Amino acid sequence: MSTVPVDDVAIAEARQLRDEFQRFLREYEFGMREVETKISILRDEFTHNHAYNPIEHVKSRLKSPDSIVEKVARKGIDPDFDSIRREITDIAGVRVTCSFVTDVYRLFDLFTQQDDVTVRVVKDYIAEPKPNGYRSLHVIAEIPVFLSTGAVPVPVEVQFRTIAMDFWASLEHKIHYKFDGRVPGHLVQSLTEAAEAAGELDLRMERLHREAHEINHRVLEA
Repeated sequence: MSTVPVDDVAIAEARQLRDEFQRFLREYEFGMREVETKISILRDEFTHNHAYNPIEHVKSRLKSPDSIVEKVARKGIDPDFDSIRREITDIAGVRVTCSFVTDVYRLFDLFTQQDDVTVRVVKDYIAEPKPNGYRSLHVIAEIPVFLSTGAVPVPVEVQFRTIAMDFWASLEHKIHYKFDGRVPGHLVQSLTEAAEAAGELDLRMERLHREAHEINHRVLEA
């Protein structure tokens, strides 16, 4: 049985690349944490000062190295960290699920108006849903991360949506995964109709919430 000679230089270069990639991803992890902290502060402030919590839940995710490499290859991006940083803006993502559409826009405004948040891109799929019915409010926000070497601006994709939008998106993702992207036409049509129904449900629930608030306010004033 022959053995392959060990190339110490190649091993050292591979380890250096691994360490650089880990440092690269760590910056995005820190940026994601900064966004989570900002959202958590807003949630606590609403709960304690306004006796109302507009946020149902918050989820975050960091793209895996394999997912980043696949996207680099698919989009023809130069395989260097500067190019990846410039071209891929959804490596770190935070999803904020709110109770109502008005809460979505209110949280979006409160988050993006903070002095250390730089808005790079906004995509309002609530005002203009995707053809398949997808609804959500996306923003690519640049967040400063303060490291021992200085401040690093990190892009984080933040999605704001309602419970109904989140439920629909989750179901749509599962169906596309099950059919490997080749979803039968009648299911695509049903998903689009379900998205419209979810949008109508959001409007109805918000009207009920507003009416209940008005009735309660009149009772307290009586």
